[in-house]
Amino acid sequence: MRVPQSWLAELLGSDGALPPVDETAEAFVRVGLEIEDVHRPPQLTGPLVVGRVLEFEVLEGLKKPIRWCQVDVGEGRPRGIICGASNFAAGDLVVVALPGAVLPGPFPITARKTYGHISDGMIASSRELGIGADHAGILVLPPGTGEPGDDAVPLLGADDPVIELNITPDRGYCFSVRGLARELACSLDADFTDPAARVAVPPAAGDAWPVDLPDPGCARFVARRVDGVDPSAPSPWWMQRRLLAAGMRPISLIVDVTNYVMIELGQPLHAYDAARVSGPIVVRRAKAGETLVTLDDAERKLDPDDLLITDDSGPIGLAGVMGGASTEIATAGGRPDGSSVYEWGLIDVLIEAAHFDPAVIARAARRHKLPSEASRRFERAVDPLLPPVAAERAAQLLVEHGGGTIAPGRTDAGAAPQQAPVRMPLDLPDRVAGIAYAPGVTVRRLTQVGCAVELVTGADGRGQVIATPPSWRPDLAQPADLVEEVLRLEGYDAIPSVLPTAPAGRGLTPSQLRRRAVSRALAEAGYVEVLPFPFVGPQVWDAFGLAADDVRRRTVHVLNPLDADRAELSTTLLPGLLDTLVRNRSRGAADLALYHVGQVVLPHAKPLPMPDPAVTGRPSDAKLAQIQAALPAQPVHVAAVLAGDREARGWWGTGRTAGWADAIQAARLAGQAAGVELRVTAAVHLPFHPGRSAALRVGDWIVGHAGELHPKVVEALGLPERTSAMELDLDAIPLIDSRPAPQVSPYPPIAVDVALVADAAVPAAELADALSDGGGDLLEDVRLFDVYTGEQVGEGRRSLAFTLRFRAADRTLTSEEANAARDSAVAVAAQRYAATLR
Repeated sequence: MRVPQSWLAELLGSDGALPPVDETAEAFVRVGLEIEDVHRPPQLTGPLVVGRVLEFEVLEGLKKPIRWCQVDVGEGRPRGIICGASNFAAGDLVVVALPGAVLPGPFPITARKTYGHISDGMIASSRELGIGADHAGILVLPPGTGEPGDDAVPLLGADDPVIELNITPDRGYCFSVRGLARELACSLDADFTDPAARVAVPPAAGDAWPVDLPDPGCARFVARRVDGVDPSAPSPWWMQRRLLAAGMRPISLIVDVTNYVMIELGQPLHAYDAARVSGPIVVRRAKAGETLVTLDDAERKLDPDDLLITDDSGPIGLAGVMGGASTEIATAGGRPDGSSVYEWGLIDVLIEAAHFDPAVIARAARRHKLPSEASRRFERAVDPLLPPVAAERAAQLLVEHGGGTIAPGRTDAGAAPQQAPVRMPLDLPDRVAGIAYAPGVTVRRLTQVGCAVELVTGADGRGQVIATPPSWRPDLAQPADLVEEVLRLEGYDAIPSVLPTAPAGRGLTPSQLRRRAVSRALAEAGYVEVLPFPFVGPQVWDAFGLAADDVRRRTVHVLNPLDADRAELSTTLLPGLLDTLVRNRSRGAADLALYHVGQVVLPHAKPLPMPDPAVTGRPSDAKLAQIQAALPAQPVHVAAVLAGDREARGWWGTGRTAGWADAIQAARLAGQAAGVELRVTAAVHLPFHPGRSAALRVGDWIVGHAGELHPKVVEALGLPERTSAMELDLDAIPLIDSRPAPQVSPYPPIAVDVALVADAAVPAAELADALSDGGGDLLEDVRLFDVYTGEQVGEGRRSLAFTLRFRAADRTLTSEEANAARDSAVAVAAQRYAATLR
């Protein structure tokens, strides 16, 4: 919403004076409005005058129409000026920048030879002058605006700054000069003159046009008729100037009047050629197969949810969005279809001012991809008391500038919805803000926003406020809304910023400490934490190769998803991490190690009913228990993915590609940070490679998986070859209440190597577990360092070489003790897996 400062000043105070534009913008910010930009007066220097086009010659043989114009600029003899626009005629008043002038840019004007003539100046457009965005043609001034040679700078209002605001959806009343001036008056504690109160709405006998409202989507419809309007009459310059400043292009008197009233009051209007409306107006929903050609000449297939303005011929407008071409008002005395014009070129205008359901208009505008100035206001809610005022204001302007007469009748079908009063404790704003406001502040501020305020005494003997919100504030529906009004108008900066005192003896929970420890351990190991998109689509499970009955396919569907193709909460962290990996690879990152710690959502096999508690009080313990039971499980997982080189290549060596072993090591690292030692066992679990992946266990309980991803998954998701990953369920790992401090033995270890020959199907991890069980308390570590297969060990068998490290806590071990412990370890491996020493 763009508004010139002078228009605001007209509605404030007796003298209409405002502070400098920066202070005005700051005043808007103080009451919670967002300033998009401040458009300061354009830098115009040098001679800028009014000129009259006496005659022109169209130059032939050029790629575009070029006119050689003779322009009277009040010097006694005309100046010759080249102009590429064609939206003017002989006799029109224009704005001429003479040589020596400098237009915004800066763009200096000089006399120069072009197209075979000396162009002694420039005829300017509104964009070249910095007073508007239109550059389709030059700026044509209405007759009587000035005389040739007059200074054009004050005439253009080029010294008037324009403030552009971003109006949030809950502040629809600010989509007008009326609403913005009221907010500014509250901020500056100035007097406010309501422009709607200036419009007298006299009683009218009968209806201007028969109207029927069978659909509740239209609560009120006002129609006012003005007969004998000259459609070719020019809009007054003051109106055009304000429309330009507001970012709208002046088109014709009737269109400009409806746009001006909409910006001034906030009520969108539509004007019909009354001769082209046949029969009663009916506001209804669209029927199957109906179409409408809108004012942009596009034929639109209508939806049964669309609210239409219709007559006996069918749809003549998409309610609250855009009118239809069949009833469009002609310009310059003729109708768009070429039909005959009224005698003397005058037409009868039917003005529509209605109140529509915001949700209906919002859906229609989005469905047809047809945002308009009208729909932007209707979908944010418009004052339902405005239609008769706005229709009367537009009718008066048409009479004043178009020469028409107002027909005696006025149609006012339907009724404005009533605002319900809101009761609030008088001291509630003070208690919410934590500040003692001066007596009378609450009543004064609520009165400023338009509420009718009554003070009463409650049953507890304390003062209460009964505030009836104004018709333009449907958002004031509960005490919290009234509190917000008082706080924002008094200034959020007046509320002290005081941090609450932390209760003694409280800190992070054990699970929070564990989560931080895991995240820190992975980050210190070179992994980068990311926050992937948490939603997935069913196609990802197909890419993972999951069976139809896999529990990971059972997800929670989001009713209003950010992405329609990914509308489910994920049961695993891997899809989001892999998507992030692909995105980073596409942007040139080759070597990646990413991780994420977050929740997954695991719904119940049979969903439980979810209670819907009232908001008037705290739910009972039984209802809270039902809510908790109906919620899906949301355990915390940690996952990591790797691709590319884990160790970089360089002069020091060839580097090393990340693989399944790195993913398992990442899981071990996370497990150690969580306080457990994970057991690694062979497993087949999609989306992992069946021969290069493992299950991660705490005891015998599986808490995750790690390894290289299946080649088909890599191909389906567009991942680099050998991409590896791991995922752990942190909530499935038991919390360690107390962690004893590690005791480091001061005595030296004894390392013993053993090579065991066993069946090739025996996992190395299980053989290492057998050695650990047999080594007893003296065995400190078991590490696999070699694997051999060949003729020397026999077909179907392999040799696994381990280093066993023995150490005693209270003495130096002897060789005999170490050998005895080694023999015991080998014996257990032989007993379990028939392993033999090589």
